[in-house]
Amino acid sequence: MTGWFDGIAEILSALFSGDSWMLSEALRQPAVWPFGLIVMLAGATLILLIYRFIPWVERNLEATIMVVSYLAIGGIIFVEVFRRFVLQEQAPWSTTIPPFLFLIMTWFGCSYNVKLRTHLAFAEFRTMMPRAGQLACLLLDAALWIGFCWIVVITATRVTVNSAMNFQIMLGTDNLMQWWFLISVPLAFILLVARVLENLIIDLANYRSGDVLIRPAVIGGD
Repeated sequence: MTGWFDGIAEILSALFSGDSWMLSEALRQPAVWPFGLIVMLAGATLILLIYRFIPWVERNLEATIMVVSYLAIGGIIFVEVFRRFVLQEQAPWSTTIPPFLFLIMTWFGCSYNVKLRTHLAFAEFRTMMPRAGQLACLLLDAALWIGFCWIVVITATRVTVNSAMNFQIMLGTDNLMQWWFLISVPLAFILLVARVLENLIIDLANYRSGDVLIRPAVIGGD
């Protein structure tokens, strides 16, 4: 336990130093896992508070990010295809930035689908279970999502820090760093944890009130 506290102190020291190499080394130790769990849950709780006090953000955050990313991808592809075949020229970054924008759209879209519960949930099977069994499945869903997000947040953060440490520049650009895009992955999964906790709070309230626990989800619904 003492080793974990020392490791967390080292991570915090490296973080506040602003040195990506020191942070990359600090993130290699086992203490990163409990520290990452604390940061992830704290970040998700902060997001829930923002959702509560700013309802517009709760309703539109992921959808706005997805739409902006999608339009940016479509706009880049449309313009650059025209320039390539009509003007015989093409921006060198036009084939490297859209995949990263797709990455952003995908993972924030995952958070949005968790909000809508349109992920694989076996709703038809679960509706035939007793209420205690339904709640157990919902609790299992929450635990699995949080565990999965925990792994992704830690590993994606390491990749992001390594990219910053190596000064990886986006191919086709002069000063656009890759980690500016990669950091969206841990942020998106912290957002996803917030949606999981939000759903869990609703499920527990429904269980106590006797309301329906399992409802059919519609892709694209809200």
